[in-house]
Order: sequence, then C-alpha cells, then structure tokens
Amino acid sequence: MLDRLNEALERVEDDPAGPVDVAEMARIALTSEHHLRRMFSALAGMPLSEYVRRRRLTLAGTEVLEGKDTLLDIAARYGYGSAEAFTRAFRAVHGISPGQARRTRAALTSQSRLSFHLTIEGKSTVRYRIVDKDTFRLVGLRKRVPVVHEGLNPAMVEFFESIDDATHELLEELSDQEPYGGLSATVVLEPGGGEGSDMDYYLAAATTAEAPEGMETLEVPVSTWAVFPYERGHFPENLQTLWREVYSAWFPSHPAYRTAEGPSLVREEYDEQDENITWGELWLPVAKAAE
Repeated sequence: MLDRLNEALERVEDDPAGPVDVAEMARIALTSEHHLRRMFSALAGMPLSEYVRRRRLTLAGTEVLEGKDTLLDIAARYGYGSAEAFTRAFRAVHGISPGQARRTRAALTSQSRLSFHLTIEGKSTVRYRIVDKDTFRLVGLRKRVPVVHEGLNPAMVEFFESIDDATHELLEELSDQEPYGGLSATVVLEPGGGEGSDMDYYLAAATTAEAPEGMETLEVPVSTWAVFPYERGHFPENLQTLWREVYSAWFPSHPAYRTAEGPSLVREEYDEQDENITWGELWLPVAKAAE
C-alpha cells in the first residue's frame, strides 16, 4: 500500500502549479479520499493540503531567488490570483516576503519531497479485533478543541477535569453496549486532521437511550470497527504511539481495510488506587476496501 501511496504523491510533482486531484490520487492508491487524507496526515504529521502548499512554495522560492521572472509571473504560475495572496502564503512558509527574499538573498524554508517506507522491526505486534455494530448513539457532552498529535491536549484536559463525578457516573449508567463505560470520542472536522485543526471532543456513552437534559447526541450508523487494545503506559504517549503504529504498520499490512467516516472512540479503565490507566481500547471505524 505504501508503494501505491508514493506513486500517488508523484501527482503533486507532475504539475506543482496546477490543482491537485485528490480523487485521482486516491484511485492510484487504491483507496478512498478519506483514507488517503487520514493515512497521509498520520504518517507525515501534516495534512495533504499543507504538504502540497509547502512543496509549491519551496519551488516558488527557488524561482524567486533565481530572479529570472517577475514576482507576479511566479505567483500566477503557482496558482495565486494576486501578488498579495502570493506574498501572504510565501511569508507563512518562509517567514519573509518574496520581495525581501529576492533583495536580501535570504535563506528560505525547504519542504523536501516525501516518500513513505515500512520498517519492519519485529519488536512489537499490533493486536486487534474486528467488530460489526448496528446503529447506536453517543450521548454526552461536547467541546470543540484543536488537534494535538503529540503530548497532552490542554483543551481536552481542561474539559475532562471540568466534568463532575456525578456526570461521569451518569455516563456509566447510560452505557448499554460495547464499548462499555464512559468514552472519549473525537470527530475531526477538517480533511486530514492536521495539527491545530478543529475537532469535536465528546465525553459520552454508547447507548440506545435518549439524551438527558443538557447532553448532546451523535447518531452512529451501522458500521465496522477495528479495535486495538493497549495496556498500562504513560498517558498520552502510549495512546499516541498506538495511533502511529496503526497507520504506519497495521493499515499497510491489512490492505483489505481502510478508514471510514465516523468518530474515533477510546475506552479506558483506571486503577482506583493510583488513578492510572490500566488498559484501554482504541475503536476506529473502517470499511472493506474495494475489490
């Protein structure tokens, strides 16, 4: 699968100034646009759209320094409708305007071409099970938070700590199916889910019950889930490491599955004595890849 993904990335280089056809890239990679974006973001640490932008402005930066064409010609060649739009984008990546870069011959930022490789270390295995579930609802509380790929997410922590014990107990009581108990659920709102982009974070229960007053409902359709258990470790590094392993090893090794639209769920058990996580499960919605 990674070979196919690398082949799809060549389309970015074919016409760096033209529009990127993500649907065509997904066809080459033999997957869906949704899965392509999620895979790329997980492996590269940035959304596909951000990579495309950085590659274009890397190439544009080279032409700016060469000085053969006017800045307006370069802006038009790389798809910018005005000098102002080009300047804003150029400054966001390089930290300097194209005019200043040309005058001072300043050092610019370079986004290298990416390619992905699967490294087989044999040090660990990714355990999983596949679960088919009928329609259900997530009932609980929701907050809009930014995506954070590494380390604690302060907005999540603040939201979790603002919930009183009575609400946590109510979520436990509402739970009537797998994954049981109080859940953390995330719904990425922007394609690829890059660092700092918006997502909805729920503290909720999987249930058939109606939402009590003050709580929200997220309907989840009939779906298939890949469930990945993990054991005690330093939070959130243990869970974030599992996320990386799922996208860098499990999906490439299981091309029959791809990510599907829907919330990602986390179920965790705590040791009442020291309040540390004893085990958990990551639930990801998946679909069978097209034959």
